[in-house]
Amino acid sequence: MRKTTTRRISLANKEQTLKILGRNDKLSHLLEKEFDIVVIGRGEDIALKGKPAQVSKAKKFIDKILSLSENKEDITEDDILFAMQKTNKDKAGNLEEIIQDRIEIPTERKHIVPKNPAQKRYIESIKENEIVFSIGPAGTGKTYLAMAMAVHYLANNRTGRVILVRPAVEAGEKLGFLPGDLQEKINPYLRPLYDALYEMLETEKLHQYLQRNIIEIAPLAYMRGRTFNDAFIVLDEAQNSTPEQMKMFLTRLGFDSKVIVTGDITQIDLPGGTASGLVEVQHILKGIKGIDFAYFTGKDVVRHKLVQDIIRAYEKQKNKKTS
Repeated sequence: MRKTTTRRISLANKEQTLKILGRNDKLSHLLEKEFDIVVIGRGEDIALKGKPAQVSKAKKFIDKILSLSENKEDITEDDILFAMQKTNKDKAGNLEEIIQDRIEIPTERKHIVPKNPAQKRYIESIKENEIVFSIGPAGTGKTYLAMAMAVHYLANNRTGRVILVRPAVEAGEKLGFLPGDLQEKINPYLRPLYDALYEMLETEKLHQYLQRNIIEIAPLAYMRGRTFNDAFIVLDEAQNSTPEQMKMFLTRLGFDSKVIVTGDITQIDLPGGTASGLVEVQHILKGIKGIDFAYFTGKDVVRHKLVQDIIRAYEKQKNKKTS
């Protein structure tokens, strides 16, 4: 018969109870799942029941949350979820470290948390380098984190403007019969960037930035002939840039600027026979000081679990074809 133990925690008020158990007991259920224990909440008392080692881990974790809360640290549900998973799986769940890694953004959400070691390294690379190439499958946070860092830099006056760029590889004949001018025809390719911005900035503030060109969203073709000083520039879907376009884009870099290039080299939409600038640039620029490459794999996907399964299935099929 398995030995079990019960530890009780008395909380000071309902706010602490909500902090530990979460809205609709969401965190309580996750505590049970991640630590393989039973969590019973009654008023301002919490009971933890399970194997002694697991109960001890959960108790230490809750004590850390309470300690940081008493020190006025603003700990969100996302912080707790990520730290909980790290604490139980690889014994690296340091809440103080996670708080330090957070990307502060000017919305009610307040900050974004790296959800795995690859994302953490990516954020550190952005802080330390002038140009960062982020390469990996969909769902790994490449673009989202780059944009979060751009918004963070802008909100903290560390950059004067943000420029978000995407290739519009089909902006020619396939869209030629759609109504509207060129900008209206290519807007569908830029829509994902707008969607992310609406999550990271209050609507009124975002509109102000867009109207004043403090934030600019534009197709890659519009970058020719320009130089960007005091800017944070993100090129998304860069696998759909040609080598010539990639060179053109990278040479737009001016003083006090930062460039982040993201893409998935397994999803290239360029016409047959056209080389990808993102594939080529890895061989040309690797090893240059101030330039870094951050790589993600299917294991780093932070979307629905099925997305990881889908990516693995496609990788398996690709390996069969090449073997």
